[in-house]
Amino acid sequence: MNLLCRLAFVILLWGSTQAAAADSSQLIASLKQGGYVLVFRHTATDDSQKDVYPFKFDDMSAQRQLSEKGRDMARQIGTAIKELAIPIGDVYTSRLNRAIEAGRLISGREVKPVDALTDSSNASASGMANPTGANAKAGQAVRQLVDAPPKAGTNTVLVTHKTNIADAFGKDAGDVQEGEAFIYKAGSSGPATLAGRIKLADWTAKADK
Repeated sequence: MNLLCRLAFVILLWGSTQAAAADSSQLIASLKQGGYVLVFRHTATDDSQKDVYPFKFDDMSAQRQLSEKGRDMARQIGTAIKELAIPIGDVYTSRLNRAIEAGRLISGREVKPVDALTDSSNASASGMANPTGANAKAGQAVRQLVDAPPKAGTNTVLVTHKTNIADAFGKDAGDVQEGEAFIYKAGSSGPATLAGRIKLADWTAKADK
């Protein structure tokens, strides 16, 4: 009986994974039409570096940077977006360099750093590790960017941090992975609605087809 239960669980899990992959594939295809806001958590960083004075924005030695893995992740996403002919309009990022660099590599264009997307945990390691989604002011600032309709025929890209995403979308969003994107569909007369989440592997799988 235990064996049958385990087998049923594996089949259920496999079916859920396949359904999620199909949903992601369809969502990525729909981005070609424009009208979406893509909210990325920046890609992987160099853990040997510390945020000493991260808000000295011009001092790269005082803030944690993307690792080579993180740069490669952002390039892979950017390559997939280009190959899939997904139109990108405005690109807004945190004022921290790791988000700026990720935004440039993902979008292939210059970005607009803004306070609303800058690390709401004030670069606190404990805040980043355990986002509570409790900073209502920071969350509202992100939501205002998400709810702004993209330029006609394009998608808006936002690149921010784990805590800002949890502040905007609730503590359950605190499991967002590096390089993962929350996709919001612009509303014609109201706030944007969540269309889904896209991870790095989803982009590369779609581009390879």
